[in-house]
Amino acid sequence: MARTNSQAAKAEAPAKGSSSRAKKVEPAPKNYADTPVKPGAATRAYMALAHGVGGLFRAFGPESLEKEQRRDGLPFLLVLLAVAGAVNEWFFIGNDAAATISAYSFGGLIGRVAFVFPVMLILLAGWLFRHPSSVHDNGRIGIGFGIFTIALAAFCHIAGGKPQPTVADSAAADTIQGMPALSAAGGLFGWMLGQPLSLLGDVVAYILLSLLTVLSVLILTKTPPNRIPQRLGDLYAWLFGEERQTPSSSPTFRDTEDEAAATNESVPWWRRNKSGREEADDSGLDSDALTALLDPAKGDGSFEQAVTKATPAVPAPTISPDAATQVLTELRNAADTAVKSPATSIMDDFDQNETATDLPGLTGFGTEGPGEHGMGSPAAPYSLPSDGALKQGTPGVAHSAANDAVVAAVSGVFEQFGVDAKVTGFSRGPTVTQYEVEVGPGVKVERITALTNNIAYAVASNEVRILAPIPGKSAIGIEIPNADREIVTLGDILRSDAAKKSTHPMTIGVGKDVGGGYVVANLAKMPHLLVAGSTGSGKSSFVNSMITSLLMRAKPSEVRMVLIDPKRVELTSYTGVPHLITPIITNPKKAAEALQWVVKEMDMRYDDLASFGFRHIDDFNKAVVAGEIEVPAGSERVLKPYPYLLVVVDELADLMMVAPRDVEDSIVRITQLARASGIHLVLATQRPSVDVVTGLIKANVPSRLAFAVTSVTDSRVILDQPGADRLIGQGDGLFLPMGASKALRVQGAWVSESEIEKVVKHVTGQARPEYRADVEQVAEKKEVDADIGDDLELLLAAAELIVSSQFGSTSMLQRKLRVGFAKAGRLMDLLESREIVGPSEGSKARDVLVTTEQLPAVLARLRGEEPPAPAPAAPANVPPAPPLPTAAVVPPAQPAQLDETDRYGQDAIAAQHDGLPVVESDDDGDEDAWNLTGRD
Repeated sequence: MARTNSQAAKAEAPAKGSSSRAKKVEPAPKNYADTPVKPGAATRAYMALAHGVGGLFRAFGPESLEKEQRRDGLPFLLVLLAVAGAVNEWFFIGNDAAATISAYSFGGLIGRVAFVFPVMLILLAGWLFRHPSSVHDNGRIGIGFGIFTIALAAFCHIAGGKPQPTVADSAAADTIQGMPALSAAGGLFGWMLGQPLSLLGDVVAYILLSLLTVLSVLILTKTPPNRIPQRLGDLYAWLFGEERQTPSSSPTFRDTEDEAAATNESVPWWRRNKSGREEADDSGLDSDALTALLDPAKGDGSFEQAVTKATPAVPAPTISPDAATQVLTELRNAADTAVKSPATSIMDDFDQNETATDLPGLTGFGTEGPGEHGMGSPAAPYSLPSDGALKQGTPGVAHSAANDAVVAAVSGVFEQFGVDAKVTGFSRGPTVTQYEVEVGPGVKVERITALTNNIAYAVASNEVRILAPIPGKSAIGIEIPNADREIVTLGDILRSDAAKKSTHPMTIGVGKDVGGGYVVANLAKMPHLLVAGSTGSGKSSFVNSMITSLLMRAKPSEVRMVLIDPKRVELTSYTGVPHLITPIITNPKKAAEALQWVVKEMDMRYDDLASFGFRHIDDFNKAVVAGEIEVPAGSERVLKPYPYLLVVVDELADLMMVAPRDVEDSIVRITQLARASGIHLVLATQRPSVDVVTGLIKANVPSRLAFAVTSVTDSRVILDQPGADRLIGQGDGLFLPMGASKALRVQGAWVSESEIEKVVKHVTGQARPEYRADVEQVAEKKEVDADIGDDLELLLAAAELIVSSQFGSTSMLQRKLRVGFAKAGRLMDLLESREIVGPSEGSKARDVLVTTEQLPAVLARLRGEEPPAPAPAAPANVPPAPPLPTAAVVPPAQPAQLDETDRYGQDAIAAQHDGLPVVESDDDGDEDAWNLTGRD
């Protein structure tokens, strides 16, 4: 038996040299794929020196760069080359070794220019330190610098005897040629440019090289040829400290309009940067004067001031007031001739699908302050992007062999289970095909729905969705993904008949349904939309398609936008579009403040609707354009149509994590009331949980668009029904607009980055965004201590009660505030930590450390506010003021300077009194709920 076990053990042992021998354990990897490789010590030392030198260059000037924007490696290399060249060229003049080094380095390339080349490199490095490639486009600087250097080298080549790089024959072998000779003239680059030009003669070569040098200077200074005299005059005034004298003649409004219209199609290259935006033009009316004329809310406050600002500053003779008034009247009439109001109302233009020149772009919001010119238009009419800016997709397929295979598989399932049903037809969509099934008499619909898993097994797809029945049909719908999917492009949707029939500017392209029909939606009718889906489901693609649709169909005068992008990378493509009223917001705290501004804007719009007797912003705009609204007598307000305001929040979860209460309160208030004021909200999130999409938000956002989610719970949060958990992703979604009974399955539209860039380039090339200053203002937030939490109101009441009575007792707080012992004890501990009451001494009442005179300051500190300044003591020798009469009549005050945020120019309540005096009573100012009712 022992022998048998031994033989078995030998049989099981691996043979010598067998491949089954245990292999050596591989060593653990030093670096993982996701771990960035740490640079070496030499690289870190080089970059540390580069950042130090760059900091020295950036210390002289107002520019400030973020740490991630610095690109100091290349300019520091230029500094090192400049130092090496200066040492070799300046300090070793006449040295043979230095001459040899120069002949085969800078001197051999650019000749005698190498003597001044270190200075040029230092200047170039300074520019790159202060204007890195991450912030500025330095291609123009590099081209201009290269042309300037080579032109100087060509000058030196011709003036240095035009040496050749090689010896032509043996007879000339005793002549000094080659790189040493080139370094003594213009170098290799100078020979390449100067030698061909010298064939035309030295004089002609010098002229051509001079023109080339001047061209390089113009490129470096970004000076167009027609502005050379003006730049020379500016240089002279700067050198000698004199005031710049400008020509006395200025272009008229009509000349400015004609010139802008002539250059609208193609702006000269020297007035554009890489992003395609037009640089400011110093001639004629400056940007501030145009802003004052076209958007009075951002001007100086009056048309006369804008005209004065636009007039060149030249010495003028003394003019009488009557003559000045006549001149201003003529200018006003000229402006009225150039700036005409549209003959039809805005809504009529919406319905008639007006062309680019029918309605000029309107600027500003609603009403403006006193003394303004009124509704203005830019110098050139705003034109919408053409349909050719968006690509055309592949034509849809109505039938394929894959559909026949699915029909056969579904019919086979019905035969196997003995169900009297048959597939009568199908509607093929780009991603999903809906197969129509009719059941025989006496067959329950539940028998078809019970076969969902069997049908999914037969067609080899786990994304089968059954509609029982199809809305509007006596048939059951089985939605099965296509094996050959199609891409839906936004251009095809906007060129479709459905999009052309809906001419409202808030119409967007959504996608295609399961029947292959185009789906468009009007954001103004939703009126708010909730978009949700997991990562990669197509949510960001829909947001891009929505914004691009608005840029394609709406002018800045019709639709304005507030884009909130906490992720910082989703909406950066739309930076600088004229439809924005504030830069794209990436800070969640500022996003919460922007939502509060939207609430304020909504209230202002409702004030106008209530004051003038309108129920919707569309009716108000019609009346404003038609001139049917009359402002109160004596008021200098100028009414303008309100544009639609679209607020897009790309990631709601980030906002709800930072300021959940403020964000939820603002969103709920906007969604409850903003429909009639033309303000619409689009909320997008990839985490549709109950703490992000709260019940109040869901209740007030009636329209939903759900993309693929991970669980049926998320689907119920979005749609209040399952279905989104069975979507296949990549734009496949369920669209549930307001008023619809069942969700519509759509394939979202796709728009590429190149198409977005082309559309943005078109709109930014015509107009610049006019940001609202009051949106950018940071609201003062009250910082309440974290340990107070939700007990601030109780703590304020407890502090006021204890300080007023000068008696600190926990049992008194229980009785007076009607709270439990634990809550009263916590309030007392909070008051003790703020040194309002003293420590506990057993059953005795606590000492009160604050007097009644200090109570306002204590309450202010608890609220997180600045304590009020103490009132100055009255002098002892001043008698007390006599008592006021029973009723004091306050005369109407003169109109004061309007605050920047007061866009209406006059209080809506004060306007209802129509200038009548306001009577103030002599009561002590204490009001309770009973007094507010007006009863004695």
